[in-house]
Amino acid sequence: MLQRLRDRGWRLTAQRRVVAEVLAGEHVHLTADAVYSRAQLLLPEISLATVYNTLNELVDMGEVREIATGDGPRRYDPNTGAMHHHLYCIDCGALRDVNPTGADRLLLSPAEQHGFQVLGVDIVFRGLCPDCRAAAAPHLAATASR
Repeated sequence: MLQRLRDRGWRLTAQRRVVAEVLAGEHVHLTADAVYSRAQLLLPEISLATVYNTLNELVDMGEVREIATGDGPRRYDPNTGAMHHHLYCIDCGALRDVNPTGADRLLLSPAEQHGFQVLGVDIVFRGLCPDCRAAAAPHLAATASR
């Protein structure tokens, strides 16, 4: 991401660089507070307002996607290269990128667009991750046997 930002001519202040560095990696879906906490470890004087402003700029530039899970704070996803969807654990909040087979079936056909110009798609599959499902299994089994 840092190289793409340089190529765009975006002024990389120390604060902006740290936010971009914190967002580096695969399956990164941090909240603004998590970005702030991690950025403070690298640059203690960074402010929460600067983190929010930088995230908003990155979203406006299309370098980061803002993901709403519905019941928690927005997450920021730097994986903007290819369209993808997300799996969200409703228990622990884990969020993963997914590219389901047949993803084109999840898009609207031209007839279903009703003249709209579709600019983006946000699909979040909700469920339980393997760890949370395993933790819930004994509780669910005990409840079912009553």
